[in-house]
Parts: sequence; structure tokens; C-alpha cells
Amino acid sequence: MTHIRDLDPSASPLDYYGAELRRLREAADLNQKQLGSIIYCTGSLVGQIETARKVPTREFSERVDAALGTEGALSRLVGLVLRSQLPSWFQPYAELESRATYISTYQAQVVYGLLQTESYARAVLAAPSPDNLDELVAARIERQRILAREHPPLTWVVLDEAALYRPIGGRTVMRNQLRHLLELRDQRRVNVQVLPFSAGEHTGLTGSFTLMRFGQDPDLLYTEDFVSGHATANPEAANEGSLRYARLQAAALSVEDSAALISRVMEERYGPEPEPDERGVA
Repeated sequence: MTHIRDLDPSASPLDYYGAELRRLREAADLNQKQLGSIIYCTGSLVGQIETARKVPTREFSERVDAALGTEGALSRLVGLVLRSQLPSWFQPYAELESRATYISTYQAQVVYGLLQTESYARAVLAAPSPDNLDELVAARIERQRILAREHPPLTWVVLDEAALYRPIGGRTVMRNQLRHLLELRDQRRVNVQVLPFSAGEHTGLTGSFTLMRFGQDPDLLYTEDFVSGHATANPEAANEGSLRYARLQAAALSVEDSAALISRVMEERYGPEPEPDERGVA
């Protein structure tokens, strides 16, 4: 059993989660090994999470809630825990993103984070070789939950054609990512347009950017540089971003033609079947 150390629940969302898990487990008169056997994991894992040495997943939280009858207490808390694993400079953006009613973004290099598959996200996030890759991937997937809520934001993505051809993660990962983009057509509030190479010079040549609208608060323009992100509610900046985005939309293919291009690239570049060395192990 993992050595129990005292936690300060106010130190971080992760510490608070660990303290709550321990409190709920002890209230159910279970030791770590017993709880682990109920939720199909090891007692050591339970202990690591209770002592804030490991970040819980949403699946883990849902299983504990079901086992202990906590009425979703840990499932509600895990979102905050996962968000806390994001880079400190990115956390304010994630909070704003979760409150936005309309998100419009131009992405020059990769698929927009809210539309990434887990494997694609892992390949993108692994590029800088972070120490907490698993936690970063889980946090990115957690962000995507805003698209599945009862009233999701209207999300409009202009994706540079280059992102379709850049083989992030290998052929199988790319094929599944492009298939996912096609499947998003079933969500009325998610729209993807591809800016084709034939558009030539355009207003997004300076890089990716995102615009967010809210119920009562001012519009925000968000950009990133090499080390951090920048959000501004300056009306002139937001208006300039909106103008540039409108021109990008006008230059991009229609949603229908974009889907046709994505489908063609998926089949012609990444093939109908995964390569032998990229197949999963049964």
C-alpha cells in the first residue's frame, strides 16, 4: 500500500481530489486494495492518486463515483484537476474557451485542439518532449467535452490544407484524424472549412488565431507565440481579427467541398488500411 502522507487540500486541485478520494474511501470502510479491486485497478494506483502523486482520469473518477455512490462528486472535480495540468499560461484560455458561445479559429499548422483525436493530440503534444505527456493529453481531451454539452458553443474552424498533409503521428493516426473531421459533420454546431493551397497569399499568413464571443462580455482575440498565449479584448484588435477571419472564410472551400477534399486526401494519401507496423496489438 502506498505510504499515506498528509495533504493540504487547498494546495492544488490535485491535492484536493486526493484528500476527497481518501475521505470517501474511508467513509465507505474500504482500504485502497479493496477499492481498487472494485473498480478494476490496483490499490497502489488508488494510493498514488490519494497522495497526489498521479493524476486521475475521468474513467477512474466515474468508476469510483459508481462504486461509492458519491453522486458524481469526483467526476465533477476531475475536470478542474485535469485543467490544472495545462501549462499555467494556457489555463486562462481554457477557462474562457469553456464559457464561449461562439469560437472561430484559423489553424495554419495542425488540427484545432477541440477537434483532435487522442492519438493525434498525443503526437502533437509529444513533439516538445514534455515530462507530463499523459496528463497533457488527458487535459486536451477533457477540453473537448464542451462540444458534447447540452448547449455547446458554435465552433467554426478554417483549417489550412497543409494540416491535412502533415503526417502527424503516422499514416494510421492521420487517417483516423481526418475520418474524425468528417464525422463531425453530424454535429450541427461544428463546421470545418479548408483553406486550399490555391488561395495563395491570404490574411492568415502571420499565423493561427482564435476569436471567442460570450453572452455579455466583450469579444476576445487569442494568439500564441513560441512560449505563451495572449488574449485581448481590445476592440480594435478583435475587429481586425474578425475582418481577417471573414476574408479567410471567403477564400476557403465551402463546408461541403472541404469535406470532399478531406475525404480525398484521407483515401489517396493515407490509404484504406493501416500499415502493418502501425496496427494495434490484439
